[in-house]
Amino acid sequence: MLHLDLTLLLALVLGSGLGAAFPQDALKKSCSLSKYQFLVPHELKAVQKMKEQFEDIMLLSDRKCNTRLFHRKWRIAELLVPDRMVLVEAELALATAMLGLPAAPSFAETRQRPLAFLTQAREDLRGCMAMEAPSHQPSGKLRHWLQKLQTAKKTETPGCLEASAILHLFQVLNDLRCTALREQCT
Repeated sequence: MLHLDLTLLLALVLGSGLGAAFPQDALKKSCSLSKYQFLVPHELKAVQKMKEQFEDIMLLSDRKCNTRLFHRKWRIAELLVPDRMVLVEAELALATAMLGLPAAPSFAETRQRPLAFLTQAREDLRGCMAMEAPSHQPSGKLRHWLQKLQTAKKTETPGCLEASAILHLFQVLNDLRCTALREQCT
């Protein structure tokens, strides 16, 4: 009986010691956006192909858009990393929403790869935001841009928002890269 109690006590001591050696925080997923510092060429080619196909479609339409969401008086390099994360998450949210709109079958197929890539990037970014800056309040510059985005979502047509998001995807990818670098970028 004493032998059984000693074994149980030893198991409890070892169990609690191992729990202290491996804290719960270590089991959480770490935040790493490093895979977005240098984008994979086949992902860039997929985005370029989609953008070119969209531009061909745009030539056939007569869309008149007023939105200038991606024309900012400041650069992402001027923002602190938490602001960059908020900006890029908003840009990715717009891009993925627009790429998810119904489209002609050939264009819908072309945009599947970029949509999957941008969706994954947004999920990774959101995970980092939740871990690193869960209660971050955007700076004045960024708040103004986020307000401009909300206004555009209410006043612009889905077609104009789609055009703006797709035609500026490389700017969004560059903003993602700058956020992943976590230092000054150009």
